[in-house]
Amino acid sequence: MALDSTPAPAGYDAPQKDLYEVGEMPPMGHVPKQMYAWAIRRERHGEPEQSMQVEVVDTPTLDSHEVLVLVMAAGVNYNGVWAGLGIPISPFDVHGAEYHIAGSDASGIVWAVGDKVKRWKVGDEVVIHCNQDDGDDEECNGGDPMFSASQRIWGYETPDGSFAQFTRVQAQQLMPRPKHLTWEESACYTLTLATAYRMLFGHEPHDLKPGQNVLVWGASGGLGSFAIQLINTAGANAIGVISDEDKRDFVMSLGAKGVINRKDFDCWGQLPEVNTDAYKQWFAEVRKFGKAIWEITGKGVNVDMVFEHPGEATFPVSTFVVKKGGMVVICAGTTGYNLTMDARYVWMHQKRIQGSHFAHLKQASAANKLMVERRIDPCMSEVFPWAEIPAAHTKMRRNAHLPGNMAVLVQAPTTGLRTLED
Repeated sequence: MALDSTPAPAGYDAPQKDLYEVGEMPPMGHVPKQMYAWAIRRERHGEPEQSMQVEVVDTPTLDSHEVLVLVMAAGVNYNGVWAGLGIPISPFDVHGAEYHIAGSDASGIVWAVGDKVKRWKVGDEVVIHCNQDDGDDEECNGGDPMFSASQRIWGYETPDGSFAQFTRVQAQQLMPRPKHLTWEESACYTLTLATAYRMLFGHEPHDLKPGQNVLVWGASGGLGSFAIQLINTAGANAIGVISDEDKRDFVMSLGAKGVINRKDFDCWGQLPEVNTDAYKQWFAEVRKFGKAIWEITGKGVNVDMVFEHPGEATFPVSTFVVKKGGMVVICAGTTGYNLTMDARYVWMHQKRIQGSHFAHLKQASAANKLMVERRIDPCMSEVFPWAEIPAAHTKMRRNAHLPGNMAVLVQAPTTGLRTLED
């Protein structure tokens, strides 16, 4: 049997009920009327333990091109933190539903399909990428679906994410689950891996090429750990930035050419006013940081690309250290959104500032294929039980999580399981 072929669903005895306890398996394909979910409501916006509460809600119904997935495990990422806080926007201002179920990563089993779904059947084991669109405009048909006016992120801009026993997704969101991984390992990687893939390979002519140098902020985190591996797989050189010496060996083990500790420098935050003493002090520290890069790349060799996501704290430095004609590609602003830069070094050196947002199916599928082929490791660091989903998000918000990616169990009763039979 091929590594990722799916056998026929195993038969088992289970009663038909309208609600099942978390971890209790319904008969294959039986959709109960209700389910348990960690729900967010507008009046509860705040820290994860406040905003996320377990509720019994109706199981989603399907449209013709939609699929219902029994969630075995889910991934933890900042979408859940932001949704709970209602920052930078409240998800209720986007979808207008009464409650919001966060979660934009999952592994699970196809449990029901709409009448026009052809590629997937009940019993298929899948991972889910988080891009949705209506599929009927020019960008979705010959362009880039991420530019579609209908583009939205499942579990953040839709009310039916993965922190529930069942989730409703579009059929085009499904991809084969790597069978060598556990349910929780399968659940933790798609959002960050596909985001990193598009950042590095999705913006021609600045798509990553062999031999190039890339500076990677937050190299030990979920995004950074995949960026390092993708850069290494492409035959390029990753220079990882960390904030704790304990993370150096982890980043080097992923294939980084070198590692820099940002705490050795004092040039973080918004750009000081140009031509002031504060600017001169900042500039001296940035040049010191640039020389640390040269110690890895070679004297005078600036990086071809900067992999940005902290935002406010690092962006002025990113725009300075990237080479002439190079690109700073950014997908988030975890330290703040007020980005500053010395524009002289951008226009005079013809540098590109590129925003990047998740990935379309072809990019997500290409990234997933690397995982299926075992060329990328999911870097799962921690797994939390169902009851600790808010606590997992609090840990991420406080930057107290271990290097890598975090997962939570939903229907999987314990860690280490790889099949429904297990």
